[in-house]
Amino acid sequence: MAEARRSAVVVGAGWAGCSAAVELAHAGYRVTLLEAARTLGGRARAVQIQGRSLDNGQHILLGAYKETLRLMRKVGIDPARALLRLPLQMRYPAHSGGMDFLAPRLPAPLHLAIALLRTTGLSGADKMSLARFSTTARWMDWRLHHDCSVSELLERFDQTARLTALMWRPLCLAALNTPPERASAQVFLNVLRDSLGARRADSDMLLPRTDLTDLFPIEAAAFVGARGGCVRTGAKVSAVTREAGHWRVEATGNAGEGSFGTEADAVVLAGGAIATAPLLARLGREELAEQLSAFSYEPITTCYLHYPSGTALPLPFYALVDRPDLGHWGQFVFDRGHLDAGQSGVLAVVISASSAAASLERAALGAAIAGQLAAVFASPALAAPDWTQVITEKRATFACTPGLARPANDSGLSALAIAGDYTAGDYPATLEGAVRSGVAAAQLVKR
Repeated sequence: MAEARRSAVVVGAGWAGCSAAVELAHAGYRVTLLEAARTLGGRARAVQIQGRSLDNGQHILLGAYKETLRLMRKVGIDPARALLRLPLQMRYPAHSGGMDFLAPRLPAPLHLAIALLRTTGLSGADKMSLARFSTTARWMDWRLHHDCSVSELLERFDQTARLTALMWRPLCLAALNTPPERASAQVFLNVLRDSLGARRADSDMLLPRTDLTDLFPIEAAAFVGARGGCVRTGAKVSAVTREAGHWRVEATGNAGEGSFGTEADAVVLAGGAIATAPLLARLGREELAEQLSAFSYEPITTCYLHYPSGTALPLPFYALVDRPDLGHWGQFVFDRGHLDAGQSGVLAVVISASSAAASLERAALGAAIAGQLAAVFASPALAAPDWTQVITEKRATFACTPGLARPANDSGLSALAIAGDYTAGDYPATLEGAVRSGVAAAQLVKR
């Protein structure tokens, strides 16, 4: 008789959970993917705003996101069609007092050298400062003996104030969602190593042409379903127990759907740290549960602004100089019309580590951002959008601080692993970090 097919339950259909589910389904497991929300994607998902499918937060991927791109291809997504690939750049609007840094499509590290020579808005001292940083970091193999804050690292490398303000600070906020004064220098160097310090294509910036749920989670769910698995949304897991050599997962559906239980040979807990901690505590893994409960978090705010169709910025995205004292909160602005013609006139402005901005009344923040865009693009019409929508993801990422202890994927229990962008790894809380964690968790529970 043929060996019975093994089964697995993946709790949480964010990018980590979807990645684990795809890997397990590909390995022949019958996978049940459970998600408490109605929408797949976790903290990188689609939201409906004014009849449009947008995102709970605008994202940039990097060419260095190898696992993310691999799994997208595995589930049938062509990254060349789904993502707009742009060369590494940090370009500010002409009237913002910023700089214009654009890497040509040349082999590394020549692309960075040429970009630096051509950059406008930086002095000779600023350029020498950037070159010194890159050279020294390579010589150090992008490793520190002792972690410190990004601010301390920049001071140690004698980085100029202007270069810090226009290059390093916005990159740190975008990558780690933690202010440089509190952000881990080692994790920041890890990101730079795999982008600036690798092949030219790895430093490319990839902008999703579709919403984040369609970008991967929907196709991941279809991949699971096509291999005999099932995906249930609106299913909140209440308990995980070990019974007679198998795992049993208890969940509650939305109103009218009642409770249900599922048995499996393996389990991956891929919800957020806050949701996973009590499940582990009930399994006797109190120390691990306490570690998950101890994380602190940083918010990200995205403000969508809608203008008449045809309103467009010259480029798909720009960096912005944030000056809260002037009411300028935005750090990056994206023209969604460059990504999808059906979203012509929609701009998305991102504020990372946005605690101060998020404390403002949403209409006031939207008006302030519209005023910022009007000023830096010298376009009074941008001060009067048809509507604005401010979305704050309060626990968007863990605070990526120096020396932060992050748990391994191994739960210490047989055939049960944890997955999420908060688990141990080189990367901060990014899509690639989540995907890598999901893949690692799936490898652990397979047998």
